[in-house]
Amino acid sequence: MTSSDPRPVAGPQRPTLLVIGDSLSYYGPKGGLPADHPRIWPNIVARELDWDVELVARIGWTTRDAWWAMTQDPRVWATIPRAGAVVLAVGGMDTLPSPLPTALRETLRYVRPPRLRRVVRETYGWLQPRLSPLGWPVALPPRVSVDYLETIRESLAYMRPDLPVIGTLPSVHRSEQYRAVHRGRPAAARAINRWASEKSVPLVDLGEAVHADIHSGAANPDGIHWGWDGHSEVAAAVLEAVRMVRRDARAAAEDIR
Repeated sequence: MTSSDPRPVAGPQRPTLLVIGDSLSYYGPKGGLPADHPRIWPNIVARELDWDVELVARIGWTTRDAWWAMTQDPRVWATIPRAGAVVLAVGGMDTLPSPLPTALRETLRYVRPPRLRRVVRETYGWLQPRLSPLGWPVALPPRVSVDYLETIRESLAYMRPDLPVIGTLPSVHRSEQYRAVHRGRPAAARAINRWASEKSVPLVDLGEAVHADIHSGAANPDGIHWGWDGHSEVAAAVLEAVRMVRRDARAAAEDIR
């Protein structure tokens, strides 16, 4: 091709839904699923919008991990310029009882030798449910969670002032691993609601969306992760929020419930 040859002109690029989440974004009723699984809620939303989707998530992620993803994950950096909206689907892990130091849980994989690691992991697994009824401390205090959410929002606004950011209120659970204790949720929900109101951030209440599913027999037996009805309800709620901030977004939320 010479300099005088016509160059192909790229068509308009589809917006991308950027989801920064935890395992609730990609676990189904039987366990973890690939990021392109058609029935997890990020893909349902993207399909209804006719958008692409970039899911950046890992099991156990808190709002702190979401901030680290913002600063360290090149997939996030690549997606921000073409994003149509960002969903911060984190915060639930922040509210769970964490009577043992969070740093201990996060560093179990680094314990050596392997025999010692197995002993430490088994001891942690034995203690966690027995200490969870204390309900305190939680993995991250509400004030810290909100600080991370606001830092993420401010950073996105600096790079893309036009980019809508959607927050979430924590999910609910009935996990025996935590003895079904979730005393940290109300305070976290209040703090996130105040932040969202002050910064005009639309919110999706994950707890409200999945409450029936979690307490049905169709959710994941671990008591934390959702069944397909839960994913559908969350998708409908997120889709409605996207439509509020992006008037050009097509789709009817009722169609996917």
